[in-house]
Amino acid sequence: MTLPRETSSCFRVLGVDPAASGPTGFGVVETDGHHCTILRYGAFRVNAKRLKESAGAGLCDVHALLCNLIREFSPTVVAVESIFSALNVRTALRLAEVRGVVLLAAAQHDLAVHSYSPREVKASVAGYGHADKRQMQVMVRALLNMASVPEPADAADALAVALCHIQTEQARRKFGIPARETLAKPRVPRVANAASAPRVKETQARAAGI
Repeated sequence: MTLPRETSSCFRVLGVDPAASGPTGFGVVETDGHHCTILRYGAFRVNAKRLKESAGAGLCDVHALLCNLIREFSPTVVAVESIFSALNVRTALRLAEVRGVVLLAAAQHDLAVHSYSPREVKASVAGYGHADKRQMQVMVRALLNMASVPEPADAADALAVALCHIQTEQARRKFGIPARETLAKPRVPRVANAASAPRVKETQARAAGI
């Protein structure tokens, strides 16, 4: 019997490190709440000949890769690295295209996607938001009990994204923190006219327990 996702400590994450021009890293990590197991990892580089065929050929290949991984490993969720704000516009646009493919593949398989900034991933895995690639590879190796550091660095980054989500989800469940999607600011009624102002203030006071 499969336990509900909210109560089961065992889940599987597909981590993705999208790339604007280099390889797109991917990693599938499963956890039982105590130990993490690598099921598959690597980095996919689109063939140069395919890139010359059309602007969307490379995106099509990345989409096919992700769909195959989802069908093969049936992850519980997809975790992806967000766009770094310091990137130039051209690079950011290319990266956004790849992220769009990740979101599309996940949506087609009814999977939620959680996005983490590079700094969040580094802080979660290495304990330092400005860790370099080598430090990240070493920490990923240690956390996953690997015999050697994962290569290439793009694959290590994808595993780090998966680990970041696992650690975030475990902390959320342990301390009862609402999921990011449910966090929202309370809505305050708009004052339509002066006559309605007293009612609005009264409603706000009751909500505040005054």
